[in-house]
Amino acid sequence: MASSYAEIQKKIAALQKEADAALAKEVVGVVERIRVAIAHYGLTPEQLFGKTTPARKTKRVAKVLAPKKQGRITYSDGQGNTWGGWGKRPTWLREALAAGKDLQDFQVGAQTKKAAPTKTVQKRRPSSVLYSDGTGRSWTGRGPQPRWLKEAIAGGKTLEEMRSQGS
Repeated sequence: MASSYAEIQKKIAALQKEADAALAKEVVGVVERIRVAIAHYGLTPEQLFGKTTPARKTKRVAKVLAPKKQGRITYSDGQGNTWGGWGKRPTWLREALAAGKDLQDFQVGAQTKKAAPTKTVQKRRPSSVLYSDGTGRSWTGRGPQPRWLKEAIAGGKTLEEMRSQGS
């Protein structure tokens, strides 16, 4: 007969308690055997764990015992779901974005009302063309002379004649 999900979960919980108790019992026995062996052979911590300086050992122990640092939370939905902005986007965020929300809505510390995007107008730089042949080819005077300019000079024109009228 098939068991229901709840019954299987109860069995799992009971087996987990039984496994935890068996592990605790085994650990007690293992620790006692280790203590007997250490006392019998007169082992030192350096022999068991290698030579370490007290400062290094302290840092190592502190690192192991220290709680893991959480990264800076960048996005949150206000319901306990957070994302630091690294790696794959979590499901809750992907679903919200698919529903039409904007990523900026979830930024931690973001303003409640989004500012309208401002249009940036790019200023046009003044023309830096110094020399032109009148057919669209030009040279700024920087870098090596282009072939068309060398050919024009070889044909008898001067740089002053090639100087662009725009500068």
